[in-house]
Amino acid sequence: MLLLAGEQIVFYEDRNFQGRSYECSSDCADMSSYLSRCHSCRVQSGCFMVYDRNNYMGNQYFMRRGEYSDFQSMMGMTDIRSCRTIPMHRGSYRMRIYERDNFGGQMHEMMDDCNSIMDRYRMSDCQSCNVMDGHWLMYEQPHFRGRMMYMRPGEYRNFRDMGMSGMRFMSMRRITDMC
Repeated sequence: MLLLAGEQIVFYEDRNFQGRSYECSSDCADMSSYLSRCHSCRVQSGCFMVYDRNNYMGNQYFMRRGEYSDFQSMMGMTDIRSCRTIPMHRGSYRMRIYERDNFGGQMHEMMDDCNSIMDRYRMSDCQSCNVMDGHWLMYEQPHFRGRMMYMRPGEYRNFRDMGMSGMRFMSMRRITDMC
């Protein structure tokens, strides 16, 4: 039995794992030098975020070990242009969410998943956050639905500056998968 070390994902130009392929085991800000397009992939080990624009911008999708034969039908993405590895996190999870950009308005500290900030905190929007511990996914709709954004430890003062203009984040989930 072959054991793979670390993260590994294989991207394919065409649906159903056809066409040229590119194996990746680290962050890749621009896949255009390896593939002219990307319509399917296999995550052989680890967890990844994939993006439909270069430099980790645009729509994002969380991928764990498995086969993704057609991005268009599975997640509505027409192409993958960049990817980021998600390191495994052991320990606590902690994030402060803010109602307005630049850490303004209501603030709440989270240590676990929240399926609706409106129900839990009476917040109608989240425009900035500070991730102190762990890796998180933020979703535009309650109950972990809709478009998502990957958050690793750091300060995020304005989501619009990250290419997420017009998105409102309504639920958050810790990435606890054994990637």
